[in-house]
Amino acid sequence: MQSIAIGEAFAALDAAIEELPNRPAIFVLRPREGIPHLAKTKVLRRRLQRLLRIADLRRSLAGIDYCLTGSALESAFELHKVARGYFPTNYRETLRLRLPPYLKVVLGNPFPRTHVTTHLAGARASYYGPFRSRASAEQFESELLDLFQVRRCQEDLLPSKLHPGCMYGEMGKCLRPCQEAVGPDEYAHEVSRLVDFVSSDGRSLLGSLSAARERLSAEMQFEEAARQHKQMERVEAVLKLRDEMSRNVERLNAVAVTASVESDAAELHCFRGGCYQGAERVSFELVEGKPVSLDQKLRETFSVWATPKPTEPREREEHLAILARWFYSSWCDGEMLLIDDFDHVPYRKLVHAISRVCQPGH
Repeated sequence: MQSIAIGEAFAALDAAIEELPNRPAIFVLRPREGIPHLAKTKVLRRRLQRLLRIADLRRSLAGIDYCLTGSALESAFELHKVARGYFPTNYRETLRLRLPPYLKVVLGNPFPRTHVTTHLAGARASYYGPFRSRASAEQFESELLDLFQVRRCQEDLLPSKLHPGCMYGEMGKCLRPCQEAVGPDEYAHEVSRLVDFVSSDGRSLLGSLSAARERLSAEMQFEEAARQHKQMERVEAVLKLRDEMSRNVERLNAVAVTASVESDAAELHCFRGGCYQGAERVSFELVEGKPVSLDQKLRETFSVWATPKPTEPREREEHLAILARWFYSSWCDGEMLLIDDFDHVPYRKLVHAISRVCQPGH
């Protein structure tokens, strides 16, 4: 952050502001007494000039801090960092930070179940997301549970043969652990299949169905093979309900590419295992009068992220909220690549993404 000190001579303040660029930035108006004003803008000089027309505000200020940014995503991360320093107890409310929904598989329960949540902390669980909206998360959960016989009730079960059960058990969509139709081990196996499904993006179930279809076709059991094919189509229809970012959070690896505050440069924001690893700048400047391979620069950049940097659950859900809001928005001003494996980064795709983001008029 850069600072502008405010003394008695307001003419000096006006001159300092006149020197500022009309560029995207975040800024803090620090009063001599009271609560600082934290905001972001696309035109820093014009915004400050407009605010400082208010005489009372001008007289009450002790200083102005600002930081130029190259993109909406960089502004959001910088705003979050600064807000945590100025408003440690209520920065979420100050930023109006809305947490995205996730599908949670509650593994700490003797009879695990699923539900939609916006928090990534708590007991043993597997999280899948983030989703664009709660409605899309709930739709995916409903269709997903149709593929498995996992309970949909939210109560803490006390299994008994006298338990009344529910319609899903009667329809064959639940193993009915409440009525002791199965024991904990058999029910846990079904939950494990569901967790494997969401962790592998559906490959665990599609692979077994495909193998069964091929085997039945080879044995000339065409009706059964057609049934397996129909089930595969159901699974693929469920997978299409996922939003673009939806992954098992522990496997959510991504790189967001945005423009930089410096010309001829790009900012790479990295997430690994759902944890924000920070941003690194990739420049296109010449070294000893010669250009350096962008592929080489990217490999050097990714070596910085070779060892994952863990974050606190609260901080992780905030960083993912910032990323999801930017990516799912209509004002997304960059590109994001989801990476299956950091040992096999798609450098060519990343080079093309950087080229598109940094070209004039993007």
